[in-house]
Parts: sequence; structure tokens; C-alpha cells
Amino acid sequence: MNRRKSLTALTAGSAAVFQALGQQVKAAEDAAGTDAGFKHSVCHWCFGKIPLDQFCGEVKKMGIESVEILFPEQWAVAAKHGLKCAMGRLKTPGGIGSIGNSFNRKENHDALYKAYEEGIPLAAKAGNVPQVIAFSGNRKGMDDETGLKNCAEGIKRIMPLAEKHNIIISMELLNSKVNHKDYMCDRTEWGARLVDEVGSTHFKLLYDIYHMQIMEGDCIATFSKYKDHISHYHTAGVPGRNEIDDNQELNYKGICKALKKIGYKGFLGQEFVPKKDPLTSLKEAVEICTV
Repeated sequence: MNRRKSLTALTAGSAAVFQALGQQVKAAEDAAGTDAGFKHSVCHWCFGKIPLDQFCGEVKKMGIESVEILFPEQWAVAAKHGLKCAMGRLKTPGGIGSIGNSFNRKENHDALYKAYEEGIPLAAKAGNVPQVIAFSGNRKGMDDETGLKNCAEGIKRIMPLAEKHNIIISMELLNSKVNHKDYMCDRTEWGARLVDEVGSTHFKLLYDIYHMQIMEGDCIATFSKYKDHISHYHTAGVPGRNEIDDNQELNYKGICKALKKIGYKGFLGQEFVPKKDPLTSLKEAVEICTV
């Protein structure tokens, strides 16, 4: 073999070695990235014009791992596509358990217990529903201390079931300024006090970044302070609840870096109402939040 052929062979061999090493490094980085951060989810109701089965197929292609705020009869559709429903929702009778009429009313507790008594085992059996959503209800003249005590009393009743089946009940923080007038669980500090009062690892908060930006602001400092009280997060652009792009006031890239920094390992649910092409906007949102 002459000098030129030797150099050519050596160069080709080195390139192959470096290519193989590069592939190994990339695989290791991908594995580390998957393990190191939170996971992506999306709320189907925002994209409801797209049939659920079709929607699950599309989001799976984007690397999204969950479609959430689904009712029990929909959980199997997500599972068929290898997706979780990171936050399930139960059907409750006569509007009891809805945003405006829930745990802060003692007269609702029996009906709520029955709904969760039936729903929690269903979530456990489904195998892809680790959490179920809950709401406080509206004030309707009730003071916040009474509401907190009432909520704690009702939620404590269902905790043995949640603990037995390893399902987390997560109460959503919502704003009472714009979207949900008079809603009681509208401040992180109140919600955290409720978590402490219930005193179970299976009751946490759903921190909706959109709602809490409207209500409190200072989102990163707040969810960092109360990170142990929070089990799930939602997104949307402020104001308007639309895309999380640079036409609104929140820096979701920075927010997601902060979530990663505090060690959050759960799901981040996209809950914006798209004004543009919905799947394009969703893909862009996932890219923004991948840090």
C-alpha cells in the first residue's frame, strides 16, 4: 500500500471511529436529557376540533408523552397510542366537583366521595393515569379560612383511597380575575396551606402558570418556593391564553429552565388555545419548552 492509499484508509477509518463515538455520545446525551427533565403533555380540550384518536397519533409524532384532562372513557384511546393521561378528570353528578361547585361545600362531600371512590380505582386499573384533577369551588360569600377547612375535611376522606391505589389528587390553581370569577383556590399560598392541612403525599397542587401569572406574577420564585406542594404544571400565553410564543409576556424558555433547575420530573401540560394552525403551534410550544 502506497502512502496516499494508507492516508486515505486511515482517514476513512478515523472518520468511522469518530462517527461511532459521536453516535454513542448523542445517545448518552439523549438518554440523560430524557431522564434529567420533565415530560411533555397536552390538554385535548384546547384542540377539541381534532378528534381524540387522530390527535393522539399526531402528538405522539412530536415526542409528547401524554394527552390529559380526559374522562375515564377516553383513557384507553391515549393508551392505544402508548400515551399517558397525566391528569385525568372524573365525571361527577349534577355539576358537583366542577370548578365552581366542589370541595369547599360540605354538602358536596358525600357525592364527591362517591365519585372518587369509583374513579380512583378506574385510574389505577387504566395504568396510564397517575393523577386526577380536583377543584375548590367558588367562594359565594364564604371566607377563605372556612373554605380551607371544608376542603381539607372533604379531601381527607378520599386520601386513603388515593394512597391505596397510588393516585395523586391535584387541585388546580386558577385565576379569579379574568377566567373564573370568585374561585377560591386562586393563590399558591392558600393552596399550599391546604396541602399541609390534608397532610398526604397523594394530595398536591396543579400550578397553572397562565392563571398564576394573572393572579400573582413572580411565577418562578413562587413555584420554586412551593415546589414540594406541586405535582403538575400547565402553560398558556398571557394575556389571552393563546400561543406561548414571543407575542405574550411570559418567557417560557426561562420558566422551563427553572422547572428543570428545581428538579421537576413530572409533566408540563400545554393548555393554550391556538389562534394559528393548532398542530404547528403545539410543535413550536414543545420546542420552546424543551430545555
